[in-house]
Amino acid sequence: MATSSSFSTLRHPSLKLPLSSKQSVFPVFSVNLSGRKRNLPRFLIVASGGLSSKPTVLVAEKLGAAGLDLLKDFANVDCSYNLTPEELCTKISLCDALIVRSGTKVSREVFESSGGRLKVVGRAGVGIDNVDLAAATEFGCLVVNAPTANTVAAAEHGIALLAAMARNVAQADASVKAGKWQRNKYVGVSLVGKTLAVMGFGKVGSEVARRAKGLGMNVIAHDPYAPADRARAIGVELVSFDEAIGTADFVSLHMPLTPATSKMLNDETFAKMKKGVRIVNVARGGVIDEEALVRALDAGTVAQAALDVFTVEPPPTDSKLIQHERVTVTPHLGASTMEAQEGVAIEIAEAVVGALKGELAATAVNAPMVPAEVLTELKPFVELAEKLGRLAVQLVTGGSGVKTVKVTYASARAPDDLDTRLLRAMIIKGLIEPISSVFVNLVNADYTAKQRGLRIAEERILLDGSPENPLEYIQVQIANVESKFASAMSDSGEIRVEGRVKDGIPHLTRVGTFEVDVSLEGNIILCRQVDQPGMIGTVGSILGEENVNVSFMSVGRIAPRKHAVMAIGVDDQPSKEVLKKIGEVPAIEEFVFLKL
Repeated sequence: MATSSSFSTLRHPSLKLPLSSKQSVFPVFSVNLSGRKRNLPRFLIVASGGLSSKPTVLVAEKLGAAGLDLLKDFANVDCSYNLTPEELCTKISLCDALIVRSGTKVSREVFESSGGRLKVVGRAGVGIDNVDLAAATEFGCLVVNAPTANTVAAAEHGIALLAAMARNVAQADASVKAGKWQRNKYVGVSLVGKTLAVMGFGKVGSEVARRAKGLGMNVIAHDPYAPADRARAIGVELVSFDEAIGTADFVSLHMPLTPATSKMLNDETFAKMKKGVRIVNVARGGVIDEEALVRALDAGTVAQAALDVFTVEPPPTDSKLIQHERVTVTPHLGASTMEAQEGVAIEIAEAVVGALKGELAATAVNAPMVPAEVLTELKPFVELAEKLGRLAVQLVTGGSGVKTVKVTYASARAPDDLDTRLLRAMIIKGLIEPISSVFVNLVNADYTAKQRGLRIAEERILLDGSPENPLEYIQVQIANVESKFASAMSDSGEIRVEGRVKDGIPHLTRVGTFEVDVSLEGNIILCRQVDQPGMIGTVGSILGEENVNVSFMSVGRIAPRKHAVMAIGVDDQPSKEVLKKIGEVPAIEEFVFLKL
């Protein structure tokens, strides 16, 4: 995690006030002056430099027609295939999104060449080892993939290679077509009763396991991250790496290519396998040391191999591995069914378009991975978090800068049931963007905060009550700063703003020690005043005379006829003359205009 964060959990019986509140509770007066129908809130996590004109999507490898049609309904689509790295770097500065398969390397140079315009990279498939995720994150570019559409196709191809290898289908086919009839040479082995080790028990691996069980095979699996109960439900036993490769008659590879899995099958691991083992790989070529596999084949340690993927694609035509008689090869056909190609095209097109629209992506691979149902539930709170950050930082004055921010989440849910990573990212976005030219999103928020020395401390207050809603309120405090609106300071000397979600709409509910209630839409004027009759009408008249539409007004006070804070929601930014008139009202002691 990029930012330095700390958590503490407190229990408090009140569902209304944080522990630090020392003020008596008075009713909050709120009035809706607009009378307009209010739309559900929208917010941008990833934006494409203004959606008034169509964004441009570069499709660098072939994509199904259904996916292209979806893209063309929303964006300008440039289908340019077989680009050299130099050509890709030249084109990318004109593009808001890039879609690739496995053949295009999206390197750091690509992100640098984009000049900050590239906001989304879509990988049409599962693996993302051809995308520099660290660079994508640093440049604030969201990376999404299509992890589900080709799962069945890849699993089916794995089983097809397994059976074809066991019965020498490819070799026998070539022999017959060459005019030979060699029945004795191509005697195969049966699958029934044999042990298959599935290495990597994710989506594809588990589907291969299901199908292998149907063929009568005994299936074991190795995956340090797979839950044992999910494996047991399929009838598969999870075992250690050495046990898996040491007891298997067939080994099927389904792990991603990472530094930890690169050349995982090598001279040392081949030596631990049963003599005559057979290997299938429909995952990534780099997980096998190909030269070591040739040696194992020549020595008879590995009886056969069936490979759909290679370290270099396409592999050299004179490759000893490709030309080996006991190796069955296909040209990366794992996802190559008509149904899978259409499904992948649609899935990645929907993910890219959604990201360009600013929607949270459940398939993002360099952002907090949150299930779709959780994203839906958190959506209004995500907007609330960003706007509280924007409000808080605009209240800061002086040259000391923002260094320490405390965020408090009040919820009746247990800490394990509330993932705050998205909320923290959006608070950072709100804090940094109003005072910086840097574009911040949930991808690069932590990285950007760390680069600016911004420390985010997080605290959770555990409330009594129903956990039906994920959060009761969010509070943002900025320490060791001065405020341009003194009333925003808490009793302990920090700028404090607090908000809640009401009927799906974020509301500002506390400024400093004052309770207010104003919808966080448009912009806000905060006024501290002497609490006396007619103040709402006076300020409302000033704004009305200048044709500034008021959506909400709310007044929070310490006690009747004492000081009060009035929060006014306005659709437009008032002119300097209007703001000056408000400041000249005798009962108003201070005021500030805040842009949302």
